Amino acid sequence: MGDMSDYHSMKERADTCAAAIRRHDEVRVVSHLDADGLTAAAIMSRTLDRCGIEHDVRCVKQLDRMVLGEVADANVPTIFTDLGSGMLSEMPLDIEIVVADHHQIDRRHVDHQHLHHLNPHLFGIDGSTELSGAGCAYILAQSLGENYDLADLAIVGAVGDLQARKSGRLVGCNRAILEKGADHGVIGYKRDLSLFGKQTRQMFKLLQYSSDPYLPGLTGNEGASIMFLKNVGINSSGERWKRWIDLGVGERQKVVSSLVQYCISKRMSSYHIQRLVTEGYTLIREQEGIEMRDASEYATLLNATGRYGFADIGLAVCLGDRDKEFAKAKDLLAGHRKNLVDGLNFVKEQGITELTHIQYFDAGSSIKDTIVGIVAGMSLTNRRKRDMPMLAFADSDGGAKVSARGTQDLVRRGLNLADAIEACAAKVGGMGGGHNIAAGATIPDGTKDEFLELMDVMVGEQVTPAE
Repeated sequence: MGDMSDYHSMKERADTCAAAIRRHDEVRVVSHLDADGLTAAAIMSRTLDRCGIEHDVRCVKQLDRMVLGEVADANVPTIFTDLGSGMLSEMPLDIEIVVADHHQIDRRHVDHQHLHHLNPHLFGIDGSTELSGAGCAYILAQSLGENYDLADLAIVGAVGDLQARKSGRLVGCNRAILEKGADHGVIGYKRDLSLFGKQTRQMFKLLQYSSDPYLPGLTGNEGASIMFLKNVGINSSGERWKRWIDLGVGERQKVVSSLVQYCISKRMSSYHIQRLVTEGYTLIREQEGIEMRDASEYATLLNATGRYGFADIGLAVCLGDRDKEFAKAKDLLAGHRKNLVDGLNFVKEQGITELTHIQYFDAGSSIKDTIVGIVAGMSLTNRRKRDMPMLAFADSDGGAKVSARGTQDLVRRGLNLADAIEACAAKVGGMGGGHNIAAGATIPDGTKDEFLELMDVMVGEQVTPAE
């Protein structure tokens, strides 16, 4: 598993990448448009500014041959962050390329004299739990100068990529970055209630909208959530309820202990009960009570920009805008939350189809292709049947978008969604990749049934039976 020695090994490779970047007065940054990709892009942009290197930033939904063709046409040295490792063999040959990514690596032969590759998998580090795309960009940034103050963005990226979910805390190289950030006063961490919205949501909404863990009888039920809090002794103050950050230590302890007892009474699994309290991450330099103060809320705000075609707004927030672009991001966040609720309701109404080794739903045009993976993950989390990965389909410009989500238990039993989805997508004329626990692909229209059959067989071959 990742530790400080792994971190230093990656740092040596990062030094080589940094030397290639310094040879140029102008570069281009291409990154993914989710929270991890946006924070990675912001880390690189700030670092390049400090180095005096001219640059522009482009965030894309996925890295495909069309995007790579545009990169080749621009003929500018290019840094890829949070993507690129799955397309190494397709990279333009005549320009200098730096790839700082954490996804699984293209295994095809690569003969590229100007390609510099930084990826945790090269060092035996798990890119799905131990280092995010933003973390990889952060390590590269350290080789370009004293950029320790950017650790908070790296942690937002890791949290947005759900890298703390397995252990309830950040581990491996993520942990090393967290500790450096804490040493430099930009990030704080402690065990805390895991429910989303501790900075901004009224208390009853924390319960009402909880999806990880799902709280039977409370999730989705405003009245029951309010009654639960009143029984605990937490009441509204005038017209507005308190937020979690407004509660005293004693009140917080009472809420947590009451929630644990409630979950036990509902016969929830020990796994879900343990998820009530996990490690939380606070951005010290941000104002209390706004989304950017909490790493999880910050990441969700960023997803609400990039996944709807407004990556420039999310990038501006990462780069320090707390005025006009931040206000736009908050408006997008309100719409994002509604879309997620609508998506979950769609899945609930349409139902989930179970095959032998996988389960899936087809959203068509009812769920945006850029958020169908989030809905798939939430649907799997909320579902009692978690022993099969969840696949979700949505209409996309280039065909059908497929998003797949698994669990840590399935990964321990051999699941590797990146391998499965890459191989099965290729067999039907598509392209895919990602992580062992979460992956995605685009496949041609009309190939869904064949793809599902292939995935069902391959996942069955990967996963050993439960003991």
